[in-house]
Amino acid sequence: MEGQIKSKGISRRKFVGIIGGGVVFLVSAWKLAPNLFLDEEGNQINSSTDFEGQKVTVWVQIHEDDFITIYNPSSEMGQGSMTALAVIIAEELDADWSKVNIEQSSANPSIYGAGWGGRGRSMITVGSRTVSSYYNTLRQAGAQARFVLLTNAAKSLGVSIDELTTEPNKVIHKASNRQMSYGEIAKIVKPMDDVPDIAESKLKKPEDFRLIGKIGPRFDIPSKCNGSAQYAMDIKVTNMVYGVISRSPVYGAKPILLNKSEIINSPGVVNIVELDHGIGLITDTLELALKIKPKLRIEWSTGNKAENFNSFDAYNTYPEIAEQRLSSGNVLSQKGNISNGLKSGLRTYSSDYKNDFVYHAQQEPLNALVSVAADGQSAEAWVGTQAPGNNRNAIAQELGIDPSKVEFHRTYLGGGFGRRSSSDYVVEATKLSNVQKQPVKLVWTREDDLQYGMFRPQSLQRMEASVDNSNNIIGWKHIIVGTGNNLLGSGAKPQFYSIPNLHVEVRNINHGVRTKHWRGVGHGANKFAIESFVDEIASDLSIDPLEFRLKLMKDSPRAQNVLRTVAERANWQSPSANGRAKGIAFAERSRSLAACVCELSVDKDSGRIIVHKIWATLDAGVVVQPDNAIAQMEGAILMGMSSILKESITFRNGQVEQSNFDDYNILRMDEVPDSLEVHIIPSKVRPTGIGESGVPIIGGAIANAFATLTGKRLKHIPFTPTKVKLVLES
Repeated sequence: MEGQIKSKGISRRKFVGIIGGGVVFLVSAWKLAPNLFLDEEGNQINSSTDFEGQKVTVWVQIHEDDFITIYNPSSEMGQGSMTALAVIIAEELDADWSKVNIEQSSANPSIYGAGWGGRGRSMITVGSRTVSSYYNTLRQAGAQARFVLLTNAAKSLGVSIDELTTEPNKVIHKASNRQMSYGEIAKIVKPMDDVPDIAESKLKKPEDFRLIGKIGPRFDIPSKCNGSAQYAMDIKVTNMVYGVISRSPVYGAKPILLNKSEIINSPGVVNIVELDHGIGLITDTLELALKIKPKLRIEWSTGNKAENFNSFDAYNTYPEIAEQRLSSGNVLSQKGNISNGLKSGLRTYSSDYKNDFVYHAQQEPLNALVSVAADGQSAEAWVGTQAPGNNRNAIAQELGIDPSKVEFHRTYLGGGFGRRSSSDYVVEATKLSNVQKQPVKLVWTREDDLQYGMFRPQSLQRMEASVDNSNNIIGWKHIIVGTGNNLLGSGAKPQFYSIPNLHVEVRNINHGVRTKHWRGVGHGANKFAIESFVDEIASDLSIDPLEFRLKLMKDSPRAQNVLRTVAERANWQSPSANGRAKGIAFAERSRSLAACVCELSVDKDSGRIIVHKIWATLDAGVVVQPDNAIAQMEGAILMGMSSILKESITFRNGQVEQSNFDDYNILRMDEVPDSLEVHIIPSKVRPTGIGESGVPIIGGAIANAFATLTGKRLKHIPFTPTKVKLVLES
């Protein structure tokens, strides 16, 4: 490929024609990388990684046998984006889906990244942003590729391009009853120096979609069912050794290994690597590494910030911080005059809600395989990651080399939920391999990941509100106290509730422990507090909580429609059977709107909450794959339900008290509701996020149903049987 490009001055709209018997579409990539074959310094990109042979191009390759390869920039961790992005291209390309194959792109954000939050191009797969971020770009890519096919077909057939249409994998000239397959065009295609933008009016109308919005199979499912799918844990290479690390029990503590000579002389031990936060052990086999790891005698430094942290005790300090003057923290939203708004209300309300730390609990433990060259000037890596570009850069930074010297192989992820957007485990593997100068496969055990984990933060939510004589909320104050900085605030602004005076603020406390984005980030905790508080007010005013919310949403008809739809599908006005009650909640996430009704009962003897039925609605704009969107919502709701009913990480003297799934409880199969119904609201607007939308709606729904059933309020998640019994007995 590199030899075909004679000049650095290639047009940003250059279409590169025939490569290895296939027509290669680089069109539209300029939107993501203005100089497609130049790095940031203006040097020629080394194409050995990004454009190897006839297998890899930028977005699309059409082969002479009429099959199509589409390259996927996102990380596939079970959410289905790998298929959804390919569907977007295939739609505008008018591809025959049965002839489409999908392959992972290289880890090169300058080519495959999308604009993300105004922070430049990124390949990070987080925040339910993948489809929405790539939607317009990939539609344009497919449309421009189709334009190139039409242009070349027109020349071959001797007709005007305006006389041609396409059907799946075919260009049609109806007047002469002639047609050419895409594979036939691939054989005769000529390069085009300038491929125009395709006007939005020329793109397909939603009513003409063949693939977008239709029920279709996910590309990754068959290989995951027959066992051929490759995760990072599956990868083995020649001359590979295994690494494990004994990490500090209290974050920030530094190690001194007391029995190094004894361990290094043990049969099968290859090397010992002393790190700032632990001791790395390299052995011939993983089994041996896990056997020897407990024998490491390590003395840990003291005086670290986290070593006196007790998570339960911290809750005792949060109320005092919540009572401090306004604007003593990070103000997220401010409108009107909150002091006057609270003082002038006919009735005022105040309530505190709490949430514990939560672990990601991804199915595949963290692992990475890195091979650093003998001279330390290049590396190769095999990683399941949500942030391949970041990981590639992190490896390069650790070695002091250019990212182009890192050959990065992407695999499926056995769950991510935000944890695999970090680079810590990849950097660790790089450190071990850089010492050993051979391939090292680093494996975290479940205990490693729990006890040296990154968690969704714990917090206290101080809610205050006032209501006027027309039962309108006229003042709303929400103070969030906890650890985790910006992780605490997402979802705290009640943006679809019309409230004239509000103040939302985060007050962070650095406890010295590790926190991280968790599916939905702060939405799960914040929406639980908001939706519970709204119900508290509605109950005190003797107003139906559905009607109260609809009144609050008077300026947001789209949100009202989502709420009304779920109420209708759940027969909200019909009473539940004896011993059961319903609760309702609403939330937005990644610009999508969702609502939920759940019906539950309580075993008062055991304190167990039993969720019997869940109804959910989602307005996420154009939904590329409806069946997968429903599955995403189902999974997110159940994950959210698990965090609401069961999951809790606690610290004592800076150490995590949980170590595995025997003491970190998650939702089990026999606790899944009898029915979970998800309804997607049709839309023609640009897609919004789906993957996290189910998480924040379930907490409030469960809390509100419990209050309706028992007359008592649960305000500290998770709602464990012990907490439930204490509340019932109070």
